[in-house]
Amino acid sequence: MTGIPTDSVSPRASSTAAPDGGAVLSRASRLDDETVDAFLRRIGAARPARPTVDALFDLQERHVMSVPFENVDFHLRRPIHIGAQAIEKIVTRRRGGTCYELNGAASELLRALGYDVVVLAARIAEDGEFGPVLGHMLLRVLAEDHPEPWLVDVGYGRGPRRPLRFGSREPQRDPHGEFQLVGAPHGDLDLMRDGIHQYRLETRPRTVADFTHMWWWYRHSDDSPHLTHLYCTMPTADGRVTLSGNVLTVRAAGRQTRQVIDDEAELLRAYRTWFGIELDELPPPPAPRTPHLPIRWGCAAGAG
Repeated sequence: MTGIPTDSVSPRASSTAAPDGGAVLSRASRLDDETVDAFLRRIGAARPARPTVDALFDLQERHVMSVPFENVDFHLRRPIHIGAQAIEKIVTRRRGGTCYELNGAASELLRALGYDVVVLAARIAEDGEFGPVLGHMLLRVLAEDHPEPWLVDVGYGRGPRRPLRFGSREPQRDPHGEFQLVGAPHGDLDLMRDGIHQYRLETRPRTVADFTHMWWWYRHSDDSPHLTHLYCTMPTADGRVTLSGNVLTVRAAGRQTRQVIDDEAELLRAYRTWFGIELDELPPPPAPRTPHLPIRWGCAAGAG
């Protein structure tokens, strides 16, 4: 296969125009088999025979452990798409993305594999305050062999490695910590990790198209955390590796090392070695952050 076109969906898919010129697929869309197989190869997963809970756990874990959470193209000022339109970047170019890209694309993959998927919105919590209503995208997924829905989030740096029971209010152990969903006002839910508030999610269904105006803000506002912070991060078997600007931080087995990389060739090599990302140019340093706007204004809060 020479590459996945950005409109690589079956004729049954319907779409609406997005602000960046790409199409935003509806909840009923389905990817073609070639695209599904390529996506599965990208995350090192076999095609499940049925959309089961066990398969869902395998798919999320493989996605989280192989696709970085990164915003490099924001700083290169290149076109970026969400939903199914992000698949070409993730699969063909073997890149990562932000929550709208990663969870939006994953929603299409899971639907194509037979899962019942609902897109949800959340507000990132940081220092006791919330970001905007549509600041984060995540998924509620139902498998065919279990009546209980699952919270799936492959686009949040401080999120779980595996799906969480959506209906449980008890603590849930995960390789990335202890997570808990707690009831919040107006039927919302708060996601906690090791007792720290991560985000407040709505339980009402959304579509990828609902996020397009916030996506425009993230891409163009001087106050966007995706423009004031440059990051690329991915969990490892025993820790996490993060490239923040030119600072490489590696956490492994409870220890942390930090390296400032000033050489451009070495920085390009770090993207390639740690994240499998091949860049033809380095992104410029981000503009200084507006002092009164903390990083909580988006899923970039989960980049550490």
